[in-house]
Amino acid sequence: MAFLHRAFLPLFLHVCLLNWSAWAKVELTMRESVEVYLGDSAQIPCQYSFTDANNEPSFVMIQWFVRAVGSSSRIRIFYGDNKNQQMVDNNTDYSGRIEVTSDQLGTQLNIQDVQLSDEREFFCQVNGLAAGNAEGKTHLRVFAPPQPPVIEGVLTGISVTNEVPSKVASCEARNGFPKPNITWYRNNMPLMSTPGHVNVLILSTRESSGFYSVQSTLEYKVVKEDKDAQFSCEVSFFVPAAIRTVESSSVNITVHYPTTMVELWKESPQGLVKEGDMVELRCQGDGNPPPPFTFNREQELDVDLESRGDVLILSPVSRKDSGIYQCRPLDADGYTEVKGEMQLTVHYLDPAVVVPKESEVMLKGEDLTATCNALSSLKTSTVWYKDGQQVGEGNTLHLKDATYETTGEYVCEVTVPSLPALHTSGSVHIIVQGGPQLVGVEQEVQLEEAVGRMVNLSCEARGHPLPSITWNIIGSQNWQEVVSKASELVAHSVVSVKVTSDISALCNASNDMGTEVKVFSIKAIPRLTSTAPFSPAEGSGVIIVVIILCLLLLAILGSVLYFLHKKGKIPCGRSGKQEITKEKTTKDDIVVEMKTNTKNEEAVLLKAVNGDKKGPSEQ
Repeated sequence: MAFLHRAFLPLFLHVCLLNWSAWAKVELTMRESVEVYLGDSAQIPCQYSFTDANNEPSFVMIQWFVRAVGSSSRIRIFYGDNKNQQMVDNNTDYSGRIEVTSDQLGTQLNIQDVQLSDEREFFCQVNGLAAGNAEGKTHLRVFAPPQPPVIEGVLTGISVTNEVPSKVASCEARNGFPKPNITWYRNNMPLMSTPGHVNVLILSTRESSGFYSVQSTLEYKVVKEDKDAQFSCEVSFFVPAAIRTVESSSVNITVHYPTTMVELWKESPQGLVKEGDMVELRCQGDGNPPPPFTFNREQELDVDLESRGDVLILSPVSRKDSGIYQCRPLDADGYTEVKGEMQLTVHYLDPAVVVPKESEVMLKGEDLTATCNALSSLKTSTVWYKDGQQVGEGNTLHLKDATYETTGEYVCEVTVPSLPALHTSGSVHIIVQGGPQLVGVEQEVQLEEAVGRMVNLSCEARGHPLPSITWNIIGSQNWQEVVSKASELVAHSVVSVKVTSDISALCNASNDMGTEVKVFSIKAIPRLTSTAPFSPAEGSGVIIVVIILCLLLLAILGSVLYFLHKKGKIPCGRSGKQEITKEKTTKDDIVVEMKTNTKNEEAVLLKAVNGDKKGPSEQ
């Protein structure tokens, strides 16, 4: 290098002496700054010209310098001429990273792999010897976008009662160059520092790598409405020829505020409340965090009811639990006058009261009015039943002209239509008292029966007291009672009587209220008797004899008619005469004809006698 300097200097002086008389003034132009991303290549142009274009120097010396870090001195990094002489200084930060190109318009410094330390001033110096020299500078600006911002909200609750702004969130942008800026937003609206309301604290750090990291803390005086607010930060940074921004995610904070409104309602059961239910009352306020509550009744404000947090359980409830219930929050910050209240009504239905009570005795033919009442907080409906069948509606039941059928148990069922779970019932047992009443329309029964047969006579009587049945049988000593039973109102007796002669049987039903009699008259019918046993064959023979006699009478009648005809007493037609003259009729012929008929009848008779009997099913 020293050798080059010693060789170049005499040459330079020689050239200067040769052209001393023809030098012109040099002019130089450079850009104020050049902007480039970290790691990219930078081009810094340096343009120069001479005022006298006809007398431009044939030799021009060009040098590039850079401002030293942390001082005002300069360091040369390149020198050369407008010919072919190009030299990069050794042992600098730019050795091996730069090259210089030249043309007729000027020279350009090219820097490869720009580093953060390259952000400084670069000087271009042009020496035209007799034309003088000129110098210019360009500030190289290097940009490195920071990492996306990271926001962290305060996890603990912030009370609205704090007198000074409280920390809400922090935001950090790391590894940027130059130093980035952070702006805070609430619901997408920028927050500006305001004394007593908004404070923004900035902490910038220059890393050993040369990057900047910026941390911003937002202090904010929260109000109740901030419970739903979204806070975010935005980092802005420079890039070549522009400014860019990146927004963080949003965070929500927990705001603590006292209760200003309280609501009390019945959680369960749904609908109307009846005695015996388990009632759950729930209290809720608008404070955060939800405060504990105290419960009491308006009638007993100084008595706190036992509860579990925001729930009051009453079980089982009765009508005395009806009333106005209140709940109050126990906020540490005040507002103790805030309360919620509701009216609780416990509905009831008392047991049914029936008049007359339990049982009632009435005389046959009398009238009776029964009532059924049940005290209730709601409108009721009453229905009367007897033996499962509805017999009346309303709380009054009228029984008129009582009969034994009126006797029985009458049940009144009381329900509450608007609250079906409420129901009760009561009953009264009606007993109709009177003399015996025989079952059956006829008071006297006429019967006919063969002598020697057994006859069953039944007698049934109703009454209260239960009647007793006795029998008085005239005309037969051979009888006995085969059935004797009784229910609550009915007595039943059956006797078996052997008919030997005409019988008169009296059924006497009696109790303390009277007597009734039923008469059975039995006419005895004698049985037909014979000395010989009757046989079916003999019966058939009698019938055949009758038939033969009838046939003989018909034959005799025919003979008489024929005789009269022969005597001319009876006229006949031509056909008759021809019939008579055709065959000679003799007395013997007539007999034969009758015998022929007789033989037929005798054949029938013989057939019956010989056992051609009918079967049991044919008789």
